[in-house]
Amino acid sequence: MIIKILIILAMLAIMVSLFRSLYFLATEKSESKKTVRGLSWRIGLSIGLFLLIVLSIYMGWLEPHGLPIVNKP
Repeated sequence: MIIKILIILAMLAIMVSLFRSLYFLATEKSESKKTVRGLSWRIGLSIGLFLLIVLSIYMGWLEPHGLPIVNKP
Protein backbone atom coordinates (compact mmCIF):
# COMPACT_ATOMS: atom_id res chain seq x y z
CA MET A 1 0.00 0.00 0.00
CA ILE A 2 2.88 2.38 0.76
CA ILE A 3 4.24 1.90 -2.77
CA LYS A 4 0.94 2.99 -4.30
CA ILE A 5 0.96 6.11 -2.13
CA LEU A 6 4.54 6.87 -3.20
CA ILE A 7 3.56 6.45 -6.86
CA ILE A 8 0.62 8.83 -6.46
CA LEU A 9 2.80 11.39 -4.65
CA ALA A 10 5.44 11.15 -7.39
CA MET A 11 2.79 11.67 -10.07
CA LEU A 12 1.47 14.73 -8.23
CA ALA A 13 5.01 16.11 -7.91
CA ILE A 14 5.51 15.63 -11.67
CA MET A 15 2.28 17.50 -12.40
CA VAL A 16 3.19 20.35 -10.04
CA SER A 17 6.59 20.67 -11.70
CA LEU A 18 5.02 20.68 -15.14
CA PHE A 19 2.50 23.40 -14.30
CA ARG A 20 5.12 25.51 -12.51
CA SER A 21 7.24 25.39 -15.65
CA LEU A 22 4.23 26.41 -17.72
CA TYR A 23 3.60 29.33 -15.39
CA PHE A 24 7.23 30.48 -15.62
CA LEU A 25 7.14 30.13 -19.39
CA ALA A 26 4.01 32.26 -19.65
CA THR A 27 4.92 34.99 -17.15
CA GLU A 28 8.69 35.51 -17.35
CA LYS A 29 9.67 38.32 -19.68
CA SER A 30 13.43 37.87 -19.51
CA GLU A 31 15.36 34.77 -20.44
CA SER A 32 15.05 32.99 -17.12
CA LYS A 33 16.28 29.49 -16.42
CA LYS A 34 13.31 28.70 -14.17
CA THR A 35 11.41 26.97 -16.98
CA VAL A 36 14.36 24.79 -17.94
CA ARG A 37 15.07 23.93 -14.31
CA GLY A 38 11.43 22.99 -13.72
CA LEU A 39 11.29 20.79 -16.78
CA SER A 40 14.57 19.16 -15.75
CA TRP A 41 13.02 18.33 -12.39
CA ARG A 42 10.03 16.84 -14.18
CA ILE A 43 12.26 14.60 -16.27
CA GLY A 44 14.20 13.49 -13.19
CA LEU A 45 11.01 12.74 -11.27
CA SER A 46 9.59 10.82 -14.22
CA ILE A 47 12.71 8.66 -14.49
CA GLY A 48 12.64 8.08 -10.74
CA LEU A 49 8.97 7.06 -10.91
CA PHE A 50 9.70 4.64 -13.75
CA LEU A 51 12.56 3.07 -11.78
CA LEU A 52 10.36 2.84 -8.67
CA ILE A 53 7.67 0.99 -10.64
CA VAL A 54 10.19 -1.39 -12.23
CA LEU A 55 11.80 -2.08 -8.84
CA SER A 56 8.40 -2.61 -7.22
CA ILE A 57 7.42 -5.16 -9.86
CA TYR A 58 10.79 -6.90 -9.58
CA MET A 59 10.57 -7.10 -5.78
CA GLY A 60 6.96 -8.29 -5.88
CA TRP A 61 5.48 -5.24 -4.19
CA LEU A 62 3.30 -4.57 -7.24
CA GLU A 63 1.71 -7.18 -9.45
CA PRO A 64 1.14 -6.15 -13.05
CA HIS A 65 -2.00 -7.38 -14.72
CA GLY A 66 -3.25 -7.16 -18.25
CA LEU A 67 -6.65 -6.74 -19.77
CA PRO A 68 -9.03 -9.66 -19.32
CA ILE A 69 -9.38 -12.05 -22.23
CA VAL A 70 -12.86 -12.00 -23.69
CA ASN A 71 -14.00 -15.12 -25.51
CA LYS A 72 -16.33 -14.32 -28.40
CA PRO A 73 -18.84 -17.04 -29.30
